[in-house]
Formats: sequence, structure tokens, C-alpha cells
Amino acid sequence: MALDAAPEKSAPARIPHPLDSDADGVNRPGLHKNARYHEIRETGTGVAEVRRHDGGTAKLVTRYHDVEQVLRNQEVFSREAALDADAVDLEGTMLGLDLEDHAAVRGAVKDWFSPQATERLRRTARERAAAQLTAMLAGKEPADLVTAFALPFSLDLICDMMGLPQEDRLRFHAWGDAFLGTSAQTRVDAAEAQMAMVGYLSGLVEERRRDPSEDLLSRVAVGAADLPFDRQVKLPLTLVLGGWETVASSIGTQIHVLLTHPYEDHETAYGYLSAHPEAVPGAVTELERLFSTTAADDLPRRVTREVTLPSGERLRPGDLVIPSHDAANCDPRVFTDPHRMDFGRTPNRHLSFGYGPHHCIGRHLGHMEVETAVALLTRELPSLRLAVPSDEITRKPGHVINGPSALPVAWSAPAD
Repeated sequence: MALDAAPEKSAPARIPHPLDSDADGVNRPGLHKNARYHEIRETGTGVAEVRRHDGGTAKLVTRYHDVEQVLRNQEVFSREAALDADAVDLEGTMLGLDLEDHAAVRGAVKDWFSPQATERLRRTARERAAAQLTAMLAGKEPADLVTAFALPFSLDLICDMMGLPQEDRLRFHAWGDAFLGTSAQTRVDAAEAQMAMVGYLSGLVEERRRDPSEDLLSRVAVGAADLPFDRQVKLPLTLVLGGWETVASSIGTQIHVLLTHPYEDHETAYGYLSAHPEAVPGAVTELERLFSTTAADDLPRRVTREVTLPSGERLRPGDLVIPSHDAANCDPRVFTDPHRMDFGRTPNRHLSFGYGPHHCIGRHLGHMEVETAVALLTRELPSLRLAVPSDEITRKPGHVINGPSALPVAWSAPAD
């Protein structure tokens, strides 16, 4: 997508955005975030009027403390009032509700995703990751790290938690891919996929209500029985979609970065982590900050009353606001030398998982899964490398989650 001149009041700037299309209608998201974010953040208040992919305009918010306020204050910055501006249909989900309605849906399952609950799953995650790695190594080399490792690892873990039958998981994956699409054609497919998923999950929720077990779907069916039925059904739908696609894309993205960027005295950051396994937790957090896998900024909010942001920007009722965690994550007011990859950065309170009431409910689980995968790969496959040139790695076009379409890798020691 073309970029116009610097933002002006009379002509909204057209900001390169992964959810927008090039002239030929093909989305081409990249690994590195848009450099214009950083120009905008350091101009004026750091708030720019931008033209969205649907032709409408919105206020793009780029400074950390401004973004923090937008994400924190549901009374002033309403998600529910901005549903008409969403790229996918999120009505009735946690992502499309505010205040008490949002708290009621989230509260039904939040204890399953607490730090304590996540830690209890760490051993299971390690076992699942190791088993999937063994399966990948038993196949042909090179292999696609996404489909041979990251995707089945993340999909099976969340589906096991949910209690989805093994034989239905690939079908659910296909529905999910269609639902998360953002192009004109895939939006049509998304509506059909959502209907299919809702119908499928409705049947499972009813089954669990009659005969509950120890899985998360039973918690939804029994523990959230006082919620409207459509919210009960859309709750597990949101958890499954967010629980596998983001994790798989994060694993693929982070391994791609590690294999193609130097770090300290090592040719690659991957080699550095193979030699310094204790650095993996900090590395994963830093890569979350610099290379988030959302293909867009945070979900839009609608302003409900006049408000002034910490930067001094005044917003009025009805304004559509888009907070950008990608821009905020490189705000020099918060992060020293923000564009430098620093595995020892502390504190590192990035906003890639959101902030406030709508922060990602699965952030602890997702982080643990990615950390588990990166630790396993760098320990067991120190010779891992891309099997194709880095510039041949494409990223998923027309998709809410910005991960590699495929990541061909090899691992056998290169011949002398």
C-alpha cells in the first residue's frame, strides 16, 4: 500500500498497514514493523488521522502512555461501540464486550489461564513439544517448522485443554483459518466458518452440560451457564482460535528472527541461545516486543466522551481510535535504545498482549508455550538453519495473525 506525505488535518495519511492491500489486492505483511509508526510517534502528540483499509478514518495512537490509557479505560474507550469497524465479526466475544458483560465472560474461565495454572501445564507442554519434535525429525529433511512442529504442538495443547475430539481438530483448524482471514473473499468465507464453528461448539456445550468432565469446555458449559448461550459458545471459539494460531505464528516468527539476526559475538541469535540457554526467557519476551504477530494494531475503540490523552491530544465523542502496541513497544520514553534487540532488557513491560481489562487472557500460557519451543529447539537442534534464503520466507497474506506461511528448515550438520 502506498504511503502519502506526513499526516495533515486536511488529508489523512495512508499508513502502510498489514490489513491493507497493495494495488493488486494482495496483502504482503513483513517481518519488520512499519517504520512510519516511529516517525508519527515523534511528531506532534504522536496521534495521526489515518485512512483505514475500509476507507474510513481513525486516530492512530502511537505513544506508550497514550496507548496504555486507551487500553485501560473501557468507559471512555469502548470496544463494543467500535464493532462496526472490526475486520472480523467479534460481536458477543470477550473481544467485543465492555465492563460488566466483558468481566462476566472472562471471569468464567480466567482461573484456567492464571500464572499458577500455566505453570502446572509446563511439564505437559515440554512433553508435547518434545514428542512433536521427534515426529518432525522422523520425517523428511528439510521440513516446514510451522506445519511439522509449531502448529500441531500449539493446536493439540489448547484442544486438549478444551476437550475437543482429536478427529475434529483439523476441521476446526480449517474453519479457523477462514474465520481469521481479512481479504474481501475471505470475509465471506469467515461468516460461513463462524456459523460452522458456532454450530459445532453448540452441540459440544450441550453435551458437556448433560455430562460434564474435567476439561475447559465443561467449565464453560457448567460454570458459565448463566451467560447468554451465544456468549457461552463464542467463548471457547475465541480461546481455541487465539490459543493455537498466535502461538504457532510466534514460534515461527521468533525462530525466523533468531536464525537471521546476529547477537553479541554470535553469527546468529539462535546460536547465542544454543550457547546460553539461560537467556531464552528474556529473549522470548524481547522478541514479543519487537516482532508481535498481530497483523494489525490493537482493536479499535470508540470514544464515548471528551478526553485528553497524556500526550495532550484531545479526543471527542464518536472518534474511532486505534491504539498501536507495535509503535508503543518502541517508544524511547519507556524503552532505552528501543530498536536494539536486548535479551537482558529489564523491565520489559511491552504491550504486545494488550493492557488493562482486555489484555490477552492466554498471555501466560502463550508465552510459556513459545518459551518451551524455543528452549527445546535451541537445545536439541543447534545446527538448525533455514533451508531457503530468508527473503523467500513469505508471511500469511490476508490474515489477522501475521506469521510465516511456511518456514523450511534443515538440521543435519552441514557437510564439510
